[in-house]
Order: sequence, then structure tokens, then C-alpha cells
Amino acid sequence: MNTITKKWALIAMTAGTILFSCKKEKSIDPPACAVNVANISGAYKLTALQYKASATAAPVDYYAYTEDCEKDDIVTFKSDGSYDYNDAGTTCSPDKTEHGTWQLKGNILSKDGELDATIESYDCKSKTMVYYVENALKQGDRLTFTWVKQ
Repeated sequence: MNTITKKWALIAMTAGTILFSCKKEKSIDPPACAVNVANISGAYKLTALQYKASATAAPVDYYAYTEDCEKDDIVTFKSDGSYDYNDAGTTCSPDKTEHGTWQLKGNILSKDGELDATIESYDCKSKTMVYYVENALKQGDRLTFTWVKQ
């Protein structure tokens, strides 16, 4: 009987070691979310603005030069293709509220048929969209906007 107990104890210890020593697999991050109207639609606040005069130039923080009354503004991209830019919080003078249309073709965001911005990244988890406009102020420059969904 002593040998049977020892065998069962050995089997139990072996099974316990096998069952409880396995490491949990790390969860795999979901793939980057698609840049599409459904994901992009929503209200955003500008959190960073960076300017590069050329591809080799050092980036300049233009957000630091943005008026305080503009830093709390909200732009809402609606799924029906319209947008509202609301002069929220501290109001600028004159009020910079505007309305218009937007569309998305691939990763190109167009506003009122005039602004063509390239969406560099959109993160569903942090709800951050980064897009840039080339040749914004002069040939060869780049203005990069970072927006966080509210």
C-alpha cells in the first residue's frame, strides 16, 4: 500500500508540475486599426503641431506658437462626410467656428476639397491620429498634426 501511495503522489506531483508550470501566452496586440470613415469619425482635439522646413530640417514645435484659445478647440468628423470645427473653451476673436465637408480616399483626408492631408497613423487604442500636409507654407516643407479623439 505504501508503494501505491508513493506512485499516486508522484503522479500528482508530476501532473501538478506540468499543469502549473506552463506560462501563459502573451496576448498578441490587435492589428493596427484600419484607416476608414468608421474609425476616423469622431471629435478630436489638437495635441501637437510640428513643422519641418525641409526633409532634412530639424522639426519645430509649432504647437507652442498656437494661441491658447485654439488649443481647446474641437473638430468633429461626422460619418456622413461633414465636419464641425468648434471654437470650444476659450473663444478666439474672431470666433473660428466653421463647418464643411471631408472625405477619405485611402489614407488621404480631404477637407472642403482643398486640404489634402496624408494620414501617417491612426491608433485605435490611444485614439490618436497623426496626419501631415506637405508644401503647406513653402515647397518641400511638412506640417504634422497630432489629434486625440475625445
